Amino acid sequence: MRRRTEGLFTPRGWAGFLALGAILIVAVPLLNALPAGAALQLPDYLVPLLGKYACYALLALALDLVWGYAGILSLGHGAFFALGGYAMGMYLMRQIGTRGVYRDPILPDFMVFLNWKYLPWYWYGFDHFAFAVAMVVLVPGVLAFVFGWFAFRSRVTGVYLSIITQALTYALWLAFFRNDMGFGGNNGLTDFKDLLGFDLHAASTRRGLYIASVVALGLGYLACRFITRSKLGRLLLALRDAESRVRFLGYSVDHAKLFTFTVSAVLAGVAGALYVPQVGIINPSEFSPGNSIEIAIWVAVGGRGTLVGAVIGAVVVNFAKTWLTGSMPEAWLFVLGALFILVTLAFPRGILGLWGQLGFKPPRPPAAAVPGEEGAP
Repeated sequence: MRRRTEGLFTPRGWAGFLALGAILIVAVPLLNALPAGAALQLPDYLVPLLGKYACYALLALALDLVWGYAGILSLGHGAFFALGGYAMGMYLMRQIGTRGVYRDPILPDFMVFLNWKYLPWYWYGFDHFAFAVAMVVLVPGVLAFVFGWFAFRSRVTGVYLSIITQALTYALWLAFFRNDMGFGGNNGLTDFKDLLGFDLHAASTRRGLYIASVVALGLGYLACRFITRSKLGRLLLALRDAESRVRFLGYSVDHAKLFTFTVSAVLAGVAGALYVPQVGIINPSEFSPGNSIEIAIWVAVGGRGTLVGAVIGAVVVNFAKTWLTGSMPEAWLFVLGALFILVTLAFPRGILGLWGQLGFKPPRPPAAAVPGEEGAP
């Protein structure tokens, strides 16, 4: 296997990455800030929609890191996304203070409605933004670490691991539906007012959240690319294709999987935290097992094992969902199912693979060489 010497990007690749990032960060807020009625003015409602797409793209990157490169098909990444969202939602609820319906500066409205007398211990600290950010990272990360520690040490792989991850998110889904859990039950957390003193309904705040989402997507992409281009990335590819042989050669397969799975969960949590203030609500439906399956469809449609493909798949599928649920809502689930079957049977390399079949040269899904063999690291 030829060693790569260009690092994260070639100079040309860095130029393209920075140019695309500048366009996304500058163009959308600039067009949105134009006077109403201007020919190129971007409506206010599109800014959080595009920010939501950026969050979904980061979530797809997180899954592609473990599925496309390590061969771990997690059908529970929606749980990490939702946990990050709940952590941010708890902070936003604590910021409402006396502006709530019941004007209690300590208890959120739903707790007053349910006749709670005291704030649960796990809500303490969420009146501080730094604490909430720490929980956005720690809660999904610790859950993924503990789950992965037991699963990978027990050598649970393949479809069995996928089923267990789906069982995890299903269990959390049922738990968060309960009113006595202290997270708003079926209604979840909503009616947010501001973030760090900025009105969440103001156009300028929405532009700021959009920029934060795009920056997080760019940083997440760089982090994933750094991992996949490193020796660890080549080890992940090797264990994806020949795990038994990699174990026989003495590599710590469990540690490599655990590290990657934990990093992936943290990225999903960050995506959820940025998603919540832009959509204005977080409820147990985000834990739905169907959501986690849909994330896998995004990655498959774009091109598994390419990073860029995961981003493209998330944006394309969610754009189609937005359009179809508005024009033909009853057809969306049939289209989604047909899309998954079509990609699985006809275009297993997704959009990027199809792009290559048309004569272009997309980034190829990396091929693995088992460490220790000739040409391997």
